[in-house]
Amino acid sequence: MTKNPFRDFKTSREVIQLAVMMYVRFPLSLRNVEDLLHERGIDVCHESIRLWVGRFGPVFAKEFRSKRSAYLRRHIQWQWHLDEIFVKINGVQHYLWRAVDHEGEVLECFVTKKRDKLAALRFLKKAMKRYGPPQMVVTDKLRSYGAAMRDIGNQSRLNIEQYANNRAENSHRPFRLQERAMTRFRRASTLQKFVLTHASVYNHFNHQRHLESRHVSKPCVMRCSHNGGC
Repeated sequence: MTKNPFRDFKTSREVIQLAVMMYVRFPLSLRNVEDLLHERGIDVCHESIRLWVGRFGPVFAKEFRSKRSAYLRRHIQWQWHLDEIFVKINGVQHYLWRAVDHEGEVLECFVTKKRDKLAALRFLKKAMKRYGPPQMVVTDKLRSYGAAMRDIGNQSRLNIEQYANNRAENSHRPFRLQERAMTRFRRASTLQKFVLTHASVYNHFNHQRHLESRHVSKPCVMRCSHNGGC
């Protein structure tokens, strides 16, 4: 029997999940979340929110990933977009690698100290182990990608055309906003844990409206239009 992770907490799961989702989903500081919860009649210290994010963020992220696993199994991974950004941890430069599919779904995030061939190879193998090999890989002109693809044997599937990788570059923007609100990170392990949680929450709220009917994506608008206004 699985132990309930919320058993030893006086605060309910719903309140904890609300605090964690507000902090991860929006570019808010811990004190901003504390103030918003206080306006809703929930008196919680910002330090408690910080502990909740570190302890229960991966739990909620795992639940989101398990719910989307059936969709991902049916989803054809025909094109990936790979990109990396610079992240400072205690003044030391690290690299955050991100893999995004052709519809904006964040597939994998990986933190390394270098961005050489070995780091790119580890990142590719980790993503392919979970999702399988894609039909096309779109990257920038970093040579580490080409060297890693040669070792894998998929160099013919590499695309480095200009502006073709905008989807991966745009996927970094929500994280950059959150990083600014969090005043950066102190450990690489903390960064790795947070980006995986952030990616799962981002995928959960990233609705592909061009693939959904209007009745699903805009239920309130449809009701209002039929009733003559809300």
